[in-house]
Amino acid sequence: MENRAHALAAGLFVIFLGAALGVAAMWFGGDTMTRDKYLLVSEIPVTGLNSQATVRYRGVTVGKVESIRLDPEDSHTIHIRIAVDRDLPLTKNAFAQLGYQGLTGLAYVQLNDEGGEAERLKTDSDNLAQIPLRPSALDSITSSAQLFLSNANGFMERLNLLFNDQNRTRFAHILENTDAMTGRLHHVIGQLEPGLKTLPGLAADASSVLKHTEQLVVDLNQITSKLNQQGGTIDSFSQTAGELTATMHKLREATEGIQRNSRSVDRVLLQLEEQPRSLLFGRSPPPPGPGEDGFIPPREKSQ
Repeated sequence: MENRAHALAAGLFVIFLGAALGVAAMWFGGDTMTRDKYLLVSEIPVTGLNSQATVRYRGVTVGKVESIRLDPEDSHTIHIRIAVDRDLPLTKNAFAQLGYQGLTGLAYVQLNDEGGEAERLKTDSDNLAQIPLRPSALDSITSSAQLFLSNANGFMERLNLLFNDQNRTRFAHILENTDAMTGRLHHVIGQLEPGLKTLPGLAADASSVLKHTEQLVVDLNQITSKLNQQGGTIDSFSQTAGELTATMHKLREATEGIQRNSRSVDRVLLQLEEQPRSLLFGRSPPPPGPGEDGFIPPREKSQ
């Protein structure tokens, strides 16, 4: 009887121990009957994310990651199965992102919802509802940095091709030619200055001639109007004669000015006819005479 009592006690102990282990397993593993399953679909890498990773909704822990696997039909797509609390109000506007815990590099799933009056997201174990996994801010920065580095590398390669030895030699020749052309242009401008300085004098002389001519025409008009006055021709004859004398004096001055200007113009035209290049480069100096440097005596004609 004593052996049977010990056996009964041992059996009861095993039963109670198994029940306690089951309750502990259910306690630590969570009640799967109160959670809904969803499928996260990602086309970006999920580095740092592992099974049993935490699932959070706006920073609050609501579930965990059950499995991570590649899509059998498309190896570029990743399927992440998660289990979250059944009372979580997910809608069809829900999306997921990866978050990272400090400097450890371990990732967790961050659920979020754009809000609005969207329909409630329904799921079941046979047909899991899909939630898109969007790139996180860190993923966007990393992608942008990689793209920037790729573009920078391409730019440096093109720059190296552009500034090879042959092109550098060509650029040096272009700079030398540009410098030489600038010097020549400066020299040409210096030679043009003497000819350009004579143009204002010619313009001033022509303007003076025109002014005297205009004054002459005005005076002649006044004389004509006075002569045409009825009954005043004889009375103002002496005054008109004096004005006519003054006008003729002015006419003579204007004529002399015209003659002087004409001689100046003749000299300029003669100089241009003999030396056309003097208009741009100035008047050439006269040839040296006897006793001056550079004088070449004329050769005697052979008999």
